[in-house]
Parts: sequence; C-alpha cells; structure tokens
Amino acid sequence: MEVKESIQMALGSLKTHKLRSVLTTLGIIVGVTTVVGMLSLTQGLKRSIEDQVRSLGANTFTVRKFPAIITSGKQWRKYARRKNLTYEDALAIEELCPSVQTVAPDINLYPGETIRYRGESTDRVPIWGVTETYLDVFSYFVQWGRFITPTDVEHRRKVCVLGANILNRLFPYEDPVGKYVRSGPHRFLVVGILEEKGSFMGQSQDNLVMIPLTTLQKIAGERLNVDIGVQAKGPGSWNAALDEVTTLLRRRRGLPYNEPNDFEILTQDSLMEMFNNITGAAFAVVIGVASISLLVGGIGIMNIMLVTVTERTREIGIRKALGAKRSDILWQFLIEATVLSGVGGTLGVLLGFSIGKLVGVLSPLPAVVPIWTIFLGLGFSSVVGLFFGIYPATKAARLDPIVALHYE
Repeated sequence: MEVKESIQMALGSLKTHKLRSVLTTLGIIVGVTTVVGMLSLTQGLKRSIEDQVRSLGANTFTVRKFPAIITSGKQWRKYARRKNLTYEDALAIEELCPSVQTVAPDINLYPGETIRYRGESTDRVPIWGVTETYLDVFSYFVQWGRFITPTDVEHRRKVCVLGANILNRLFPYEDPVGKYVRSGPHRFLVVGILEEKGSFMGQSQDNLVMIPLTTLQKIAGERLNVDIGVQAKGPGSWNAALDEVTTLLRRRRGLPYNEPNDFEILTQDSLMEMFNNITGAAFAVVIGVASISLLVGGIGIMNIMLVTVTERTREIGIRKALGAKRSDILWQFLIEATVLSGVGGTLGVLLGFSIGKLVGVLSPLPAVVPIWTIFLGLGFSSVVGLFFGIYPATKAARLDPIVALHYE
C-alpha cells in the first residue's frame, strides 16, 4: 500500500505541476525517442538487407576487381590499378574448380545508356552483359518471354531482357516481347521481362537491361572488367570452392605467396559485416547524442526533485513526526523520481515508435520495432530516474523532523 500511495502522490505532483513536469522530462523524452526511433529504423533496415542478401543466391559469392564500397577518390585510384578480371577467368573457374557448380560472369556498364522505344526513352539505364547462368546464381526470374541462351552468347546476338522499371517506362500498355529497343546506334530484340526484384542497399535491381556478355564485349570492347558470380555445389563445398577460386585466380594473376589478393571476394557474411559496420558507426553517434539528452534529463529530474524536497519540507516533518521512517521518505521520493522519468520514457517510446512507422510510410526505409527496444527505452529512463533521484531522496530522508516542522 505504501508503494501504491507513493506512486499516487507522484502522479498527483505531476498533475499539479504539468508544465514543470513536461519541461523536466523533455530531455528524457528526446533521448528515448532518439534511441527507439533509430533502433526501429536500424532493425528494419537490417532485416530488409538480410532478406535481400539471402535472395542473392544460396552458396554463392562474387569475385570483383573493386570492393563493394569505395569512400574516396584515392581509394578508387588504388583499386583501378588492379588487373581486370576477364571472361577467360570465369571459364577457367568453371573448368578447373571441382567444388564449383555454376559460374556467372557479368559486365556492368555504369552510369548507363539511354534506351529508346519509338517516341519514349529512359536515361541512365545500366547495361548488364550476362550469360545464360546468371539466373541460376543470382536468383533473378523471368516474368514472361525467355532469358539469354547459350546460342545468344555464342553468336553475340543483339537480344535483351528488360528489368521491371524499363518495362513500366517504355511499354506501359503493350507486350514488349518481340519489339526492338535502341541504345545509341544499336537495335536489340526484346526476348523477355524480369520479375520485379526491388532494391539492394538503396540501389534498384529493376532498372537494367541484360544482353549477352559477348555482345557487350563486341560493342564496348573486349578489355572490360568482368565480375564473376560463383555458386558452390552445396553448403559443404562452399569453403572448398572459395579456396579453389582464390588459389586459381592468384596463379592466373601471377601473385607471389607473400602478396595480398588483388581482387575482392564478396560473400553474404562480408556484405552483412559491411552493413553492420556502416550502421554501427552511425548508431554510435546517435547513442552519444541520446546519452547527452538523457544526462540533461537526469540533471533536470535531480534539480526538480531538490526543489520538491524544499517545497515539501514541512510535509516531510509531519510524516516523520507521525512515525514515518527514513526508508519511507527515501522510497517516496525515489518512486516520484522514477515515475517522473518513467512517464518521459513512455512518451519517448511512443514518439520513437510513431516516428519509425511514419518514416516507413513516407519513404522506402522499413521500420521494425522489436519488443526489446520498448523495454530498453523504459529501462533507460527508469535507471536515469533512480540514479538522479538518489541524492534528493537521501536529502529528504535525512531531514530532522523538528527542523522540518519549523521550516517556513
């Protein structure tokens, strides 16, 4: 009953001094809102990235000349000096690596070309040169029509498969299969349409045109860099495939044993690690800002509780004269401080949840609010209330009842 009465008195004090209570808890509200909002966006984005990474294909990895992320021009110049990977490297992997099931080389032309159909056009469309194995390794699917065939690759045919975005822009009201699109002076017969795949790490996977890799080499040059997708024969062969590909490419590229690889191998684990490193740094900054807000909020709670102790000195004296123990007074004010911060934490959780959902509605960024983030926000605010409420509560508990009764 004493705890229940203390909570009721704390809520009564909040109601009596509404504006003061709101201003006192503002730092707690801002801090918890920031933590919960950031966590909801981070967790949602992480879940989305995990789903997309899994969709890249089971037991696969990609061999590239460049790493997935380049942060400066200096880095780009460093990696640009590496030898290009070639179509012949891909064929060698397919032939000489026994743990490899499928190899899917591809060439990407960025930032892209203008694709035209009659009076319609769309700019900056990436052109991907691929072989017939690309669908098997990277989990793309044909919605209708067909994909690139070995015959298309062998004879360097000018055929293409369109991504969903290109279909919507150039052929909103007709079937494109059997029609011709143009890229510069070249005409390509549309043979198929890819299923919509969405975006990966902020980049659309549907804004593209796929043509035979050898056709792209004929048009743009044989010396273009090739990315090589590799699919192992099974989960038990994945590490063996990775070692075989690495050893083969080091030998083909003439690397001494004491030099590092001059190519990158991107796996599902490495992509997730890269994502966690990026979001981890951003989250650390946000946590720092939120911690400052919580500290300010805690200091505000301590300040207002000290004022409350002073205002209620006679009340404390009367309670002690009627038999209240030091522990009773101590718990009364600790509970008041905790309730004050708990209300701020609750409002912060609600605001953070709402902001996360709002961002999810207004943007492509997903938002997920795990249950543990709610308890984390409430726990943070309660701990702050307890920590910064200890000194005012102790001061109140130590008041001499005779001095307190004579306080004006």
